[in-house]
Amino acid sequence: MAVTEVALEENVSVALVEQPYRVAGRRAPAPARQLDAAWIAVVEHLRAAELGALPLIAGGRSLGARVACRTAGETGAAAVLCLAFPVHPPGRPETSRLAELEAVRVPVLVVQGEQDPFGMPPAGERRQVAQVPGDHSLRTDVHAVAAAVQAWLPEALGPETPRVG
Repeated sequence: MAVTEVALEENVSVALVEQPYRVAGRRAPAPARQLDAAWIAVVEHLRAAELGALPLIAGGRSLGARVACRTAGETGAAAVLCLAFPVHPPGRPETSRLAELEAVRVPVLVVQGEQDPFGMPPAGERRQVAQVPGDHSLRTDVHAVAAAVQAWLPEALGPETPRVG
């Protein structure tokens, strides 16, 4: 919610989307292809309405960040915001998901807890990594999370980006 508030303060429209498996009351996620298809459908719906002409910053927390990365090209995202990207399952660094981050061709901000058991991604050519106090929940210092996003948003959007406000 802190990131939503920052975006709204910057006159950036926000659409919060709950994962379909959560809406259905399940704890286990659907396969990646189903999650990606659901996200793409949501973005298409939003683009068909009043948000159609605005640039998209796709984003999510944990699994939602993975979905945003995997679908960034297909949704035409201008940038991707990853909150607590799960680089690997806890204790299993050999099962890396870093390729999902590496495949993104637009600017990316990853906000990651310094003690996240899911790992710490490296910075990259188009990827900034903001380490904040805490773990995968990002609840330890929500002000640090908000500050990282607030510093990155103008850069991600560029000075000439139209905003809703």
